Amino acid sequence: MTAVCIETPTRFARYTCASNTTIPKGTLLALTSPNTAAACAAADAVAGGIAWMEKNAADATTEITAALDGVWGITASTEGNITIGMDVVSSDVANMIAPYDTLDDEDGLVFGKALETFASVTSAVIKVRLNI
Repeated sequence: MTAVCIETPTRFARYTCASNTTIPKGTLLALTSPNTAAACAAADAVAGGIAWMEKNAADATTEITAALDGVWGITASTEGNITIGMDVVSSDVANMIAPYDTLDDEDGLVFGKALETFASVTSAVIKVRLNI
């Protein structure tokens, strides 16, 4: 499930992306060099924001716009408990977040702060204030 916008973002970035890929709106993005974004499906990926537009493989474009702030409903993985105010990072499952661990903020991995507490019994959507 992709992220759902709850409070509209005010900051955006434009990234390069592969022309032959599809990235749905609301997809968590991982950032690589040089200034390239792709759908995030790896734990502790460098946070690139959330796709603000749909990128279709057939459109042959090589750019995508990403939201860098706002409040989003994002699925939390079962990788650990998340408490309100805790930093969250990407999970190893596409479009899911996981609890912060040591030094993630220094490495640019933090997607934002949890606005709700989550017990990791089953996956659930929680509010996250994105802050890239």
